[in-house]
Amino acid sequence: MKIQYDHQIFSFQKYGGISRYFCELINNLNNDKDIKIRLPLLISNNCYLSNQMFIKYSNFFPNKDFKGKKRIILKMNMIYSNYKLKKKDFDIFHPTYYDPYFLKKIGNRPFVLTVYDMIHEKFSNYFNVNDNTSKNKRLLCEMATKIIAISEHTKKDLIEILDIEPSKIEVIYLGNSMLDSSNTLKVSTPSRYILFVGARSGYKNFDTFIVAAARVLDSDQSLSMVCAGGGRLSSKEISLFNKLNISNRVFQYSLDDDSLASLYRQADLFVFPSIHEGFGIPLLEAFSCDCPTVCSRSSSLPEIAGDAALYFDPLDTDSIHSTMVEVLANRELREELIKKGQKRLKLFSWQKCAAETKKVYENILQAW
Repeated sequence: MKIQYDHQIFSFQKYGGISRYFCELINNLNNDKDIKIRLPLLISNNCYLSNQMFIKYSNFFPNKDFKGKKRIILKMNMIYSNYKLKKKDFDIFHPTYYDPYFLKKIGNRPFVLTVYDMIHEKFSNYFNVNDNTSKNKRLLCEMATKIIAISEHTKKDLIEILDIEPSKIEVIYLGNSMLDSSNTLKVSTPSRYILFVGARSGYKNFDTFIVAAARVLDSDQSLSMVCAGGGRLSSKEISLFNKLNISNRVFQYSLDDDSLASLYRQADLFVFPSIHEGFGIPLLEAFSCDCPTVCSRSSSLPEIAGDAALYFDPLDTDSIHSTMVEVLANRELREELIKKGQKRLKLFSWQKCAAETKKVYENILQAW
């Protein structure tokens, strides 16, 4: 069975859940003697691809950013991808994002589409009016032989928003790549802190969260706030911190996975206040590092976290505040959440994700 993926997500994403998903999926399937993997890729700056045995590519000026860099990466990879598509040396095609460029090139070969969330459809105001993601996604969902949704919540959204036939959708959960680390952090961090991970704009709901968190910091002067990833703090964010009188107690770090694991391990609390998530990989990361977790009661998050997190209304600062305080003040509750997190983590693995995806491929070929 020959499965061909494409360059899309590896052309424009250095870090992120989607490229991590495909890297882990392909890596696991590559160890299966029944499957031959094709990933036409010439150049990339994706961090998850480094040291992977299933692909040879060039790291394109990894330490330099310049105008047009991403356009060059995309153009070169697109040319190579189209060349490989014309050869049709595959049984199933599995694109890594929603560009429909391949539709006229795969002939009568089946293709599988993974849908991560319906954020572009539900929160269109957060995106540029020229963003074609929703349009392309709808087209590919209609044309796909099979759709993989990464949560039951995403499947439900696909059915309700795009009117997709339920039998066409297979739910396959993601896994956890975070290994608990005993490594010494490469940066100096506060002795006690609340942890926020990832992007901070739009539906990630950081501004509402930080207003609630400021009240926690105000009542406990030993606590700070640590933001991992998401880019440097913006002038707008710094202005908000100044207004809340917490500017000297909020820190931002860009770290590798080992250091991020240490951040989780040493945090007093991990907070995931997002309004909408298709899955929520940071929940599994926190569980794997024994970090007590509170999160939004919204979208897929209760489905993934189960009883291993405490929940709040992401639009209500009082709810966010009281939930954080409840966990921070109760050692027994923290220990209980940690134990439940480790138990919950056993339901998710990349090996299971790969095995279930392989089954989808096999079923398609049997029926084709």
